[in-house]
Amino acid sequence: MHSNAGSTLQSASRPETSSEAVRQAAVITHGKPELIEPALTRLRRVAEACSVELLFPPDEAEKHGLDAAEQDLREADLAVVLGGDGTMLRALQRFLGTNVPVLGVNFGTIGFLTSIRADGLERQLPRAFAGQLRVLELPTLDVSVGGTRGTAVNDVVITSSTLGRMVRLRWAVGGESLGVQRCDGVICATPTGSTGYNLSNGGPVMVWGLDAFVITFIAPHSLNARPLVAPRSRGFEVCNETSDVCVSVLVDGHGISEAAPGECVSVHLGAAKSLLATLPEATFFTRYRDTFSA
Repeated sequence: MHSNAGSTLQSASRPETSSEAVRQAAVITHGKPELIEPALTRLRRVAEACSVELLFPPDEAEKHGLDAAEQDLREADLAVVLGGDGTMLRALQRFLGTNVPVLGVNFGTIGFLTSIRADGLERQLPRAFAGQLRVLELPTLDVSVGGTRGTAVNDVVITSSTLGRMVRLRWAVGGESLGVQRCDGVICATPTGSTGYNLSNGGPVMVWGLDAFVITFIAPHSLNARPLVAPRSRGFEVCNETSDVCVSVLVDGHGISEAAPGECVSVHLGAAKSLLATLPEATFFTRYRDTFSA
């Protein structure tokens, strides 16, 4: 599957079912090894039965007490995640630019990005190893502030660095100013991230396949601040006009920099795509229904 992945991967709107069996699979697990060890044992049994070699990055090998030789994870046909959405985001970040798609088995809370339930590992993972997969190409966000740059799979959040302090943010889309917004911050989310922090702040759900991002203000001091969806051709710029408060810039929940008063942050859709592997029946809408209909 890996040898011609670049030529066979399709956009999220037209996912393609793979026909090549997995020979090597990288493994990424939940941050608490004591909770995930039984699942890892189950994965190793399935991999052995399917003649799949498991590759462990150094941090995973150390976490689980394995003697793993140095391995090139870029040679993997697939990355298998044992964890929830946080572990999935970490894996998708790790494999950006490698042509290695990421498949999740849910051992977390929500697991919107995962395809296989924990109790379905032995039943469903052999199908994935046999090549019964679809790979979705999902957009990322590039952010720059000062000399610092980052790439987000989920979202870029620009928020007051002082808890409880409102900030003044001047914002523009596609180079056109949209004024100043008083708020606690702003979220820029990809379709992948639209069902996370963006959704909890009243932003819209973006179906996978859209090549766009959404801008949603956090606790805006206005009755007219509405989420805005922007296409790839339009970038987003926000400048901190607060006189005495910095704003923190977070990429997928991790702080990368601060913007002092007068400094600006630039966000736009990036060139890299995150590659999400799914079982054919685990579509966006089945996940949406199962996750949010309760």
